Amino acid sequence: MQVCPEYPRRGPKAQPFVPHGDMRYPSPIFSEPLCVLEFLALRISPAYHGSGIPHGDGSAVVVIPGLLSMDLHLFELHGWLRRIGYRPYYSGMGVMADCPDQLSRRLDETIDRAYADTGRRVHLIGHSLGGIFARSAAVRRPGRIASVICLGSPYRGLAAHGLILAAGDAVRSWIRSARAEVPRECASSRCHCAFGRSLGRPWPRSVRQTAIFSKCDGVVDWRYCLSGKPEIDVEVVGTHLGMPFNARVFGQIAERLASGRK
Repeated sequence: MQVCPEYPRRGPKAQPFVPHGDMRYPSPIFSEPLCVLEFLALRISPAYHGSGIPHGDGSAVVVIPGLLSMDLHLFELHGWLRRIGYRPYYSGMGVMADCPDQLSRRLDETIDRAYADTGRRVHLIGHSLGGIFARSAAVRRPGRIASVICLGSPYRGLAAHGLILAAGDAVRSWIRSARAEVPRECASSRCHCAFGRSLGRPWPRSVRQTAIFSKCDGVVDWRYCLSGKPEIDVEVVGTHLGMPFNARVFGQIAERLASGRK
């Protein structure tokens, strides 16, 4: 695995969650193709085969993909969770390129189904943008969410590579052209829909949270992926795109899901 670069300038001064607009960040996006190595290495790791990690108790876990992705991209994580004893659910949100308020409603339906099936509060695992949706769901519906695990998800605003910001702008333009009923601020932190309002609300103390980040992240400024609390922030080595099939990430997920049972 590559050696992560060190950045001399100080970390961002920002409030939690998404308090401002997008900011361009010169991340090392050229390293992201190395995610292929993470995918290959996962298959030979002990954690992938359930060795040396705590196993599940049948709790429901909903996995949520990132920008422009869909549930299929998390098939390895979904299958692994089932093998180690959890009851995994795909988000049911479709392609992550639609009105966030509509997407969050689809996620709510999946959470309700998982809660009804198991009779217990649900765990959420979100990759990148999916982590923001997971956090929004926890803020809006804390009674049904046990924990949230974010994989390379912005906590302190979005500072990302220019290509990613351009993709986000393209998605926003498409949403506004395809859905005449959405407000001009749709798919931004300034939108006043239920999803947009949730981004500024305080975190519910009853929901455990984990922020997994990598200093090798070639998409998002890793410092914006920190909560600022050592008991929440977990560092791994790997790419942004590779987090959903990174052996170190899998090991951390197993530990964090089991921690609430101790």
